[in-house]
Amino acid sequence: MSFQAEPNFTHGTQAKTGVLLVNLGTPDEPTPQAVRRYLKEFLADPRIVEIPKFVWWFILNGIILNVRPKKTAAKYAGIWMPEGSPLRVYTERQALLLAQSLARRTSSPLVVRAAMRYGNPSMESVIDDLKSAQCNNILVLPLYPQFAASTTASTFDQLGRILATRRSIPGIRFIRNYHDHPAFIRAIVQNVEAQWAEIGRPDFAIDKLLMTFHGVPKFHLDRGDPYHCQCHKTARLIGEQLGLKPADYVVTFQSRFGKAEWLQPYTDKTLEALGAANTRRIDVICPGFSADCLETLEEIADEGRETFLHAGGTAFNYLPVANDTAPYIEALANVAMDNLGGWVSPNWDAARATRENAITAALATKMGASA
Repeated sequence: MSFQAEPNFTHGTQAKTGVLLVNLGTPDEPTPQAVRRYLKEFLADPRIVEIPKFVWWFILNGIILNVRPKKTAAKYAGIWMPEGSPLRVYTERQALLLAQSLARRTSSPLVVRAAMRYGNPSMESVIDDLKSAQCNNILVLPLYPQFAASTTASTFDQLGRILATRRSIPGIRFIRNYHDHPAFIRAIVQNVEAQWAEIGRPDFAIDKLLMTFHGVPKFHLDRGDPYHCQCHKTARLIGEQLGLKPADYVVTFQSRFGKAEWLQPYTDKTLEALGAANTRRIDVICPGFSADCLETLEEIADEGRETFLHAGGTAFNYLPVANDTAPYIEALANVAMDNLGGWVSPNWDAARATRENAITAALATKMGASA
């Protein structure tokens, strides 16, 4: 087996710690060609579709990649921001703001970057950038609050594949989930309360709060995936901190495809039923998403609204994901700091580190090192 060449190293260079935020991914452009490239990478992952590979290859390449890209590209065009895809824009803002937040908590040298599991910037390119920046340790923070094999575990798989081709492996810590972290729950609650301050709090005698999470096939739950349970715990904690009774909110699952049974209740069917029951107002949040994206802005905010109102509902409010709000950035910083112990210190001394690095460089030169 051959290994990738390591980045140039200069003796005495200050070692750093990297923090890698990883989100799911997005096409580079809202075009059929870009969407096709993205879907081909995404849907070829056996963590995403667990059916025999040879069967799925014909379905994916013979049907889906010939039919779906044009329709999906049109949906992406409807949510595209001037800076690009919302998911990538918000994730990169989170990395920038997280770096600033962590710098206020520790003087240790940190490098914070964002990557995508599928698409760009790729995990491989960003990990190489962190290694080139002399990050001897890397904390990997998948931006999925709830663990799922199809998201968090897939990120871990890719991390292993990348590092398996590198000669020098950095120290790695991998965050499994933060679905019940107090700072995360607090950030979601503050985000909801801030929006209720503008539009008014629902009257839960006649209104509902709907918490929708991305769905997965039901057999994932049957085979031991903790995602379903973690989603419900997140919802319960949010409800409690908002002062809600269990009857005031509904937990649902969205984005299913294919004929297999997925986690229920389904979001679209629930919205239809609530509308038909003359529910006056529905407020919808997506606590499983760290950044607004196609699934929240198009599927929920647009299609969900149409479903509810067409079925007889009166008012539909989509409450955007916390995205780059200050409470959410602080939550990510808390999660990161909980996992950076021993790698960073609030008492790091830059002057002392500079002296020690100079000594290291001098000793290396004395021993014959060229750099």
